[in-house]
Amino acid sequence: MSGALPAALARQSFIELTARERARALLDPGSFRELLGPFDRLASPWLEQQGVVPQEDDGVVLARGLLGGAPAVVMAVESGFQGGSVGEVGGAKIAAALEAALRDRQRGVPIRPVLVLETGGVRLQEANLGLAAVAEIHAALVALRREAPVVGVVSGMVGCFGGMSIAAGLCSHLVVLRQARLGLNGPEVVEQEAGLDELDAADRPLVWSLVGGEQRYLTGLADALVEDDAGAVSGAVRRAFAVPAPAAARSERVGLFLDRLAAIDPAAPPGAAALRYAWGGRR
Repeated sequence: MSGALPAALARQSFIELTARERARALLDPGSFRELLGPFDRLASPWLEQQGVVPQEDDGVVLARGLLGGAPAVVMAVESGFQGGSVGEVGGAKIAAALEAALRDRQRGVPIRPVLVLETGGVRLQEANLGLAAVAEIHAALVALRREAPVVGVVSGMVGCFGGMSIAAGLCSHLVVLRQARLGLNGPEVVEQEAGLDELDAADRPLVWSLVGGEQRYLTGLADALVEDDAGAVSGAVRRAFAVPAPAAARSERVGLFLDRLAAIDPAAPPGAAALRYAWGGRR
């Protein structure tokens, strides 16, 4: 048996963990403490009316604890419930946790906020209420990152799309797994709205060459690329808090991205490798 095989078998997949297990894996051992958990019965009041069984945590896990010995809060979206969609209650939980972290920082508490995203975006059954909740998340993120770096993690399976992809873009530092997908519109949505000629959502190599974690990292739209290993993700999050936050958040570098887009000929768009070289200096 080769030496590489035992190491692979010993690795704990981050993707296969639930949101609660992911939060526990990121925090220091023994420090996990859940806030507004299932026993608080904060289920969506709208799903049952539409024939959908609600979940008592509404698919969002909030946990306080320690991260590298410093106080931390982890906000993790559960992909196994309604595709990780964010509704009124779950969105309010995330926004409230971000706002509480801001108050902690303003009181001198060195809180470390981590957002774990595995979400298709706004929950369609909750329409405008879900949109409003996601907008509150965006506003809270922008306010908090002025006081403290916010680290985002996008893992795999569902990916991160819709309004929550904007939340990922607003994070101070973004960690992606190779299996992750990150984009405003999901491939299936693009295919449904624009047709197969625009994008074949079943073409996995094509999809990942456009919105996959490695491509997002190599084009400078994510800051760290890690393998599917809970230890590796935890290490990347800790390293993100160990370095100074960027002078300007990615979403504030509007001129840079407008110049990049202006340089692209829509009639002859660059391929994945060319875009890596043009935007990230990497092939």
